[in-house]
Amino acid sequence: MLEEVLEELKAAMAKAHEALRRELSRLRTGRANASMLDGVRVDYYGTPTPIANMATISVPEPRMIQVKVWERGQSKAVDKAIRESDLGLNPQVDGDLIRIPLPSLTEERRRDIAKHARKHGEECKIALRHNRKDAKDMIDTLVGDGDVSEDEGDAAWKKAEDLVATAVKTADEIVAHKEKEIMTV
Repeated sequence: MLEEVLEELKAAMAKAHEALRRELSRLRTGRANASMLDGVRVDYYGTPTPIANMATISVPEPRMIQVKVWERGQSKAVDKAIRESDLGLNPQVDGDLIRIPLPSLTEERRRDIAKHARKHGEECKIALRHNRKDAKDMIDTLVGDGDVSEDEGDAAWKKAEDLVATAVKTADEIVAHKEKEIMTV
């Protein structure tokens, strides 16, 4: 039973790390990345739709994203959604092809993006601490019900603490790597 609790904790921590990586991939660095547009939703006949569901996104150059809309009439809607997003991008529409040049980042903007990366890292660490609390509650319940001895519960709690400490360190490393990537000119 304790092994199940620890396995559940490991799975929850892996999900938290994956969510952190996904959020950080959306942050802009000096290079174009198709996943930057993942959070942008287009009003497609009254339904907020991800751009990837209505267009092909490619990166032909390091500072250019191309969006080829499948339905020609939707180019204006995609253009509007990108302009209204908080990405600070200025798309250029050419029929059903939308080119999005990425301007160079200023030092101030890089620091701001790095601050966002640290914020996402902190949110990940909060999720990890919630996972630790849930594991602690499950272990305490097992000990309280008499399913496991108090010594086994303490050993499992110590193992859970070690797992969470390692996961927090991993989250810090992920954020540090992204910060380095952001600050590299």
